[in-house]
Amino acid sequence: MRILKVKKSLATALLLFVFSAVAGQWQHAGDKIKTGWGENIRPDDVWNVYPRPIMERDEWQNLNGLWDYAITPVYHPAPSKYDGKILVPFPVESSLSGVGADVGKEKVLWYERNFTIPSGWETKNILLHFGAVDWQTEVWVNDILIGSHTGGYTPFHFDITPYLNKAGSQKLRMRVWDPADQGFQPRGKQVTEPRSIWYTSVTGIWQTVWIEPVEKTHIASLRTVPDIDLSRISIDVSANNTAPGDYVTVSIFDGNRLIANEKAAIGTKLNVHINDRKLWSPESPFLYDMELILYSNGKATDRIKSYFAMRKISTSRNEQGIMRMQLNNQDFFPLGTLDQGWWPDGLYTAPSDEALLYDIQVTKDLGFNMIRKHVKVEPARWYTHCDRAGILVWQDMPSGDGNPEWQRWQYFNGTEYQRSHESEANFRKEWKEIIDYLYSYPSVVTWIPFNERWGQFKTVEITEWTKQYDPSRLVLPASGGNHFPAGDILGIHNYPHPRFDFYDPHRPTVLSEFGGIGLALEGHLWEKDRNWGYVQHKTDQEVTDQYIKYAEDLKKFIGSGLSGAVYTQITDVEIEVNGLMTYDRKRIKVDRDQVRKINLQIRNMLKK
Repeated sequence: MRILKVKKSLATALLLFVFSAVAGQWQHAGDKIKTGWGENIRPDDVWNVYPRPIMERDEWQNLNGLWDYAITPVYHPAPSKYDGKILVPFPVESSLSGVGADVGKEKVLWYERNFTIPSGWETKNILLHFGAVDWQTEVWVNDILIGSHTGGYTPFHFDITPYLNKAGSQKLRMRVWDPADQGFQPRGKQVTEPRSIWYTSVTGIWQTVWIEPVEKTHIASLRTVPDIDLSRISIDVSANNTAPGDYVTVSIFDGNRLIANEKAAIGTKLNVHINDRKLWSPESPFLYDMELILYSNGKATDRIKSYFAMRKISTSRNEQGIMRMQLNNQDFFPLGTLDQGWWPDGLYTAPSDEALLYDIQVTKDLGFNMIRKHVKVEPARWYTHCDRAGILVWQDMPSGDGNPEWQRWQYFNGTEYQRSHESEANFRKEWKEIIDYLYSYPSVVTWIPFNERWGQFKTVEITEWTKQYDPSRLVLPASGGNHFPAGDILGIHNYPHPRFDFYDPHRPTVLSEFGGIGLALEGHLWEKDRNWGYVQHKTDQEVTDQYIKYAEDLKKFIGSGLSGAVYTQITDVEIEVNGLMTYDRKRIKVDRDQVRKINLQIRNMLKK
């Protein structure tokens, strides 16, 4: 017994020594406020959760952690000496990166680290995954340039098998260039000089980097589309390196009970009937589990776990002649928050998976049933959290290019932005990739190509393409922007108090932004001064009372045809203090019970 205690003590001491050595290479950058999760972060255990739960394999290796980094002029070669350590996956400008440095259009960010292939993977193909990197990425493995990618919001990967050393250490190097608001790419609210509603730039890796082993013949993608009217789920599986005769088996589970088992040749869409289907909704977010096995030459070569939900989003004219949104063929009122997904310590990157989930839980606890993800796209785990929690998602396309502030106020004049060929190509490429990326998440029910007039171009064409590419969801063409007779929803913006002064008899009309009630709380501010909201208050109760007044207005408008609303916003962001929570998530600025009570009243007004 004494020998066992000594061994445990030595092991504990060794772990503490290793942790101290790693932590000694990293510390928070800057003196801005931090979340509780960020304050307690461990650089040797960062975002160590499976990154893609809608298509999960058993084996994977996390490459997050401390990497070497350098910032050089844009045309310089790879550095022979690095500037220090950066904590991946936090963007270089953030506190949690340990760097806190600006990059800009004239410089590039270099990354480097070594890794080893786990034992037992030697005969497998190795896929190198990036959750998201902003913006233009080049990747070397063992000093061989293996590929590149443009786009800041979608996952991408490379098969690095041919470039790996047969044994020992593998060298990974990356070069990232991001012109922020000096370029022609989607970038949301990032600017080189943060102010007002524009925030700190984000450059480089900002989601998990990881590797996984697969057989040469493996599943590449999965797309599911539910049809509750026919009680079936459409399943479309794509695979790499297949041959005639290869097929996939699909097993569907209700809890632990197997309810369907089907087979289909690769490239053949499978429609599986679901007996006694259970519908997904915010009140009952039921998910069916699914296992897919790929067979090639009679041998199982790949196995993934997934899930889906049976739900339908549509519009319909009611007995009073008002166009309403319907969930599962029933009128419902989507009541959501504007969610920008920014963090004081990680910027685009939440400090942990628990933090990522927290915002969704608070939104749900406050009685909302929807989140408008505002000009940003989140990691895959965020959408899975929404699927599991029962939160509807309205997904914005990140704006970018040609968004001078004066354009924000020229609404309803029928003009559109004139984009360059480069700018339009960037938009179309990334919008398609975003839709592909999120196609199978049941919580995502609405696409929003444009916010206000920010870069709004070819509205009818973009809207019609979006609707054709994904007919299973609704499209709000331009939330608060110039309005054209296209898409499924009309969205208007009015601040601070809700006004219902614009109505479309052919589409559901929603107030897709209102509110902005401000409360600056000392000790929770990004900056001591310069803080603003559309209206300012001094106490939590004043904010609660003001919110209830606005909510009472919404109730009056619903009978006149208002069909949805989005409150600005769930959290403070940098110098904006109009969140229902502080930027550090340490204070909720309203009375939960009072806000929840009136929100549920609003949501129930259209229920029969």
